[in-house]
Amino acid sequence: MTDKGKYLPWLAGIPLGLLLGVGLFTFGYARGHSYMTDDPAACANCHVMNEQHEGWIKSSHRAVAVCNDCHTPPGLIPKYFTKALNGFNHSLAFTTGGFPDRIQITGRNARVAEGACLKCHADITDGIASARHSNESVDCVSCHRNVGHAH
Repeated sequence: MTDKGKYLPWLAGIPLGLLLGVGLFTFGYARGHSYMTDDPAACANCHVMNEQHEGWIKSSHRAVAVCNDCHTPPGLIPKYFTKALNGFNHSLAFTTGGFPDRIQITGRNARVAEGACLKCHADITDGIASARHSNESVDCVSCHRNVGHAH
C-alpha cells in the first residue's frame, strides 16, 4: 500500500465530518429538537409562522387540536416524514430567502389538513361528501377559511 492509499479514508471522511458538524450545529441552533414534539410553540420558532400561531391561539381549535393534529398525517412514519420534509423546505426557504411575504400552504400540506378536517368532523362531513358527485371533492377551507387560524 502506498502512502497515498493509507490516507485516502481520512481524506474522504473530512467532508462527511464537516457536513455532520454543520448539520448538528444547525439542528442545535435552530432548536431542531423542539420540532420532534407536539408543542405548538415550536411552530413559532420561525418568525414567518407567528401570524399562524397567533391565529391558532385565538381560534376555537386551540382547545382541541395542536398544529400536528391538522398539519401532519396519522401514523408515526408519515407524521415524522412530513415534519422532516416541511422542516427541510422551511430551512431551505429561510436560508435562501425564498419565503413569500405571506406564507402559503403547499398542495400536499393542504391535502393533509383537509384529511384531518374530514377525520375529526366525520359525523358532519360524511353526509356532505355523500351528497356530492363521486368525482367532486370536499374542500373545507373554501367555506371555513379562518377556522384553524382565526384572523
